[in-house]
Amino acid sequence: MSVSLKMLFLVTMTVALSFGFMHHVVGGYDFERLHIFLFNLCSGGTIILYFTMQRNEMPKRLILFYVLAFAFAVFAFFKLYVPCIIIALALCFITESVRIKKFGFFPWQFFTTKDSVSVKFHNAALLCLSIGLLISVLAILNHEYYHWLDFEKLSLNTFFLGFSFPSSLITLSVLFAAMRKYGTARIIFFKTALFWTITVGVIIFFLFILFEAVWLELSISLTLFVAVSAVLLLYIKTGYMEQQKAFLTSGIVFLVMTAVSGVFYILIYAMGEPSEQMRQLTILYHRTLSLYGWNISGLAVICRHNDFPIMLHSGKVIALHWLIVALLAPIGFYIPWVALVAVGAYAVFLYAMFFSKPTGVNPAGI
Repeated sequence: MSVSLKMLFLVTMTVALSFGFMHHVVGGYDFERLHIFLFNLCSGGTIILYFTMQRNEMPKRLILFYVLAFAFAVFAFFKLYVPCIIIALALCFITESVRIKKFGFFPWQFFTTKDSVSVKFHNAALLCLSIGLLISVLAILNHEYYHWLDFEKLSLNTFFLGFSFPSSLITLSVLFAAMRKYGTARIIFFKTALFWTITVGVIIFFLFILFEAVWLELSISLTLFVAVSAVLLLYIKTGYMEQQKAFLTSGIVFLVMTAVSGVFYILIYAMGEPSEQMRQLTILYHRTLSLYGWNISGLAVICRHNDFPIMLHSGKVIALHWLIVALLAPIGFYIPWVALVAVGAYAVFLYAMFFSKPTGVNPAGI
């Protein structure tokens, strides 16, 4: 990846985190959409397409995707929904053009054992990005204009949070690609079962949220917790012993913690309506663990996938990452000066990940 492209992602991701604290500076505005879109759609979506296209520089189609995604974030923030609809359809077209060229129109890879689970997750990430963009159009039409469906949880922000799922799937693709290839039927079946459990499980979970079926939400969230825990154990056992294994292991631990926070959030709802402070704190930790813990681990490895091993102390960088996600970012939501420290530390972390010099060729081919 070129220096200019690394800098683009570093700045975009840092600005995305900054908008999570912008309420300290400007009151009366909801910066959640800028906070989410600049990371999930601008950075995450562009990196997914970059990884699929296997280019060192950004081709014009990828530049257009980033610019349109940025515009989508701005228009959504200002609640200008007609431009959002047009842009979302254009972004879907770009994504599908990349996906179809790589995998074909119909995702046959999901249903065969010839293609690895890594390939399945990769195709699913692109397909989920396309579908997410189309659903965002339907959500806007329903919420702002036609009101076809009347669900309390059927809000735009609920749908918009779904843009984190493609980044999660591409990270799982990278993680499964970094596992040793054991060809036994049992292992292949187990990995495939994890793929279907996670992808279908999240879709079912979202439907349960819409229907406010709390105990069903709890059952599927526990299932997802078991599935991601199994991924962690499988990766620890079979992952290549390379530098990126430390970052990906840290990332999957973040995912397990995200699953735990999700289960906890549902439990406090099942036991009675939580206080606003408890609800806000739980959601804050859940979102921070997901966006800036789990997802960034995979996206950063993707950005450097041709460079590993790189010249940095993995343990110190991972410790800084956990300090930011577990302490600085959540506390910074309430204390302005801690927010400044969190943003600065996050920029340092990203700089170390993106700009540390490579020392050789990655033998695992990640």
